[in-house]
Amino acid sequence: MSIALSSKNKVVVASAGSGKTTFLVESALAITEKRILITTYTNENVEQIRTELTHRVGLVPSSITVSSWYSLLLQDGVRPYQSCLTDRGRIQSICFQNKPPALRYVKKTDVARYFLTKQDQIYRDTVADFVCTCDDCSEGKVIRRLEGMYDYILIDEMQDLAGYDLVLLEKLFCSSISVVAVGDPRQGTFATNNSVKNRQFKRSHILDWVNCKQGEKLISVEQRNSCYRSNQAICDFADALFPNFPKTISKNNDVTGHDGVFLIKPDQVEQYIHTQKPMVLRYRRTDDTMGVDATNIGVTKGRTYDRVLIFPTGPMKDYLKSQDVVKAGDVAKFYVAVTRARYSVAFVVED
Repeated sequence: MSIALSSKNKVVVASAGSGKTTFLVESALAITEKRILITTYTNENVEQIRTELTHRVGLVPSSITVSSWYSLLLQDGVRPYQSCLTDRGRIQSICFQNKPPALRYVKKTDVARYFLTKQDQIYRDTVADFVCTCDDCSEGKVIRRLEGMYDYILIDEMQDLAGYDLVLLEKLFCSSISVVAVGDPRQGTFATNNSVKNRQFKRSHILDWVNCKQGEKLISVEQRNSCYRSNQAICDFADALFPNFPKTISKNNDVTGHDGVFLIKPDQVEQYIHTQKPMVLRYRRTDDTMGVDATNIGVTKGRTYDRVLIFPTGPMKDYLKSQDVVKAGDVAKFYVAVTRARYSVAFVVED
């Protein structure tokens, strides 16, 4: 499953359950005598990558650096060249709170107020913008520094990148570094920032950006539509939420006697949980789950369960009745919830 090393930049568009993280780890281990960075948005996924590397070869090889996307931006983009934009002291960390309303219309030329808090933190929504601006003002020193550090940059969960992150990614495509980015636009439940830059390409629409870069011959694109997790009935249900995407082919041919997608009534929940032992999922903590312990859908991305039981939102219920995707609400989280299961998915519905 390793990457074709003859291709400098590649984006792999992969369905849920296709083994995206495994693909990146195997690709990194297949590259010898090169300096490699593997980066991803969430700290949880960073730990998954480190765990997978350790499981395969006993440790994280010295040639491979594993870092969160924010750490990359802060440590290798912001701090080394912050003097290009500001004479403030060392930027300490990233502020994940929104800018105060009073600063909403501050211009970028007012660097201290636009990018930074009074505590020398940089706002999450502006950190990639800061990095790109430093690179422009320094005539490319940020990218040249990264070129001196890494031969390959492998990016997991690419669909989470937004705003100026895509500007930085294009800069990397144009550098001497070979870039491989993997993601599933259908699982765009997070975003690295809320910048208005490239807003039209957020979440599932990042595929439009990918196609644009392919047209500019900056990247090659590979589709991975085999699912090693869910059976075909679950794949078909999930595919219907994104009808314009290629169909997923299941490689899970196990038959357990309770396979596919089901609707159950509230008075069947207790018995269903007793007999099938599903992971119970909800959209948010405040949702009514009839007193049953449940997990928020958003934190399950990347995980696998034999069976899931979903307490659907109102829009999800509308979709179950109408099969109209327009009525389905947050289709990304809907897709994530369904594709966690190997064998069966059940929804609790009143009628």
